[in-house]
Amino acid sequence: MQDLQNTASEQGHVTCGVLYVASGADYVDLAIQSARSLREHEPEIAIDLVTDLPENLPAGLFDRVTARYDMHEREKLRAMPVSRFERTLYVDSDTLFVAPLGDLFDILDRFDCALCHDVRRDWSLIRQGRDHATPYAFPQHNSGVFLYRRSPVMLAFLREWAERFFADDTVLRDQIILKDMLWESDLRYYVLPPEFNLRRVTVLDAWEPLDAVPTIVHSHRFQDHMRGRGARIATLEALLEAERAALKAEWRGDLPEAAEHWAELRNPQRAK
Repeated sequence: MQDLQNTASEQGHVTCGVLYVASGADYVDLAIQSARSLREHEPEIAIDLVTDLPENLPAGLFDRVTARYDMHEREKLRAMPVSRFERTLYVDSDTLFVAPLGDLFDILDRFDCALCHDVRRDWSLIRQGRDHATPYAFPQHNSGVFLYRRSPVMLAFLREWAERFFADDTVLRDQIILKDMLWESDLRYYVLPPEFNLRRVTVLDAWEPLDAVPTIVHSHRFQDHMRGRGARIATLEALLEAERAALKAEWRGDLPEAAEHWAELRNPQRAK
């Protein structure tokens, strides 16, 4: 890797910061979009980017840019253990920050890392592990928002995660290895509430005003324009519109057995 930008924020001890890892023009563009939303709410926070396209980035948006030209699709697994921060918030590029982070980093006073459960937990893909069959109540954790501290035990965990993943070409998703390792490990980790990795923004339609403070929205729909699925979605309003339409379609389709009862409660005509 080659560090291309060094700014005043790097001088001295940098305790907390946010890390992006993005390869290719589309994902770098998403990372820029996400980082701009972060700057709106946390203008002073340090933001680092690892990328294979370090040229022509917006001035002042990223505090350090590290060039890596042989990036793997899961390059984050190599980048996370070498973060310069004592406390790192890694985020995927398809995220938007919609509120300040507040005291989120203080979780690391007590825990080595923190992350959220994944969604679609009644899907075999999200329950999948390579080495362990775990109870339904221990699904995969989503690694797209990952808070961690630079402790010896945490760095060893991150390095082993990368080693296991890259050693097995049959494993395509890093969450599969992560699930196994969390099941095996004595690592002190915390499951964050969903507002810090909000994968289903339609829950905002059900939450009461005091239920939560949505903070980080994380949606693959921010990638729809990259996959020929319509216009670019770049705002929370546009995402809500798309997710509401998709949710209606989901409940009208073929459902797993466990969901049928809830579908009938949502739409009594379905039972007739």
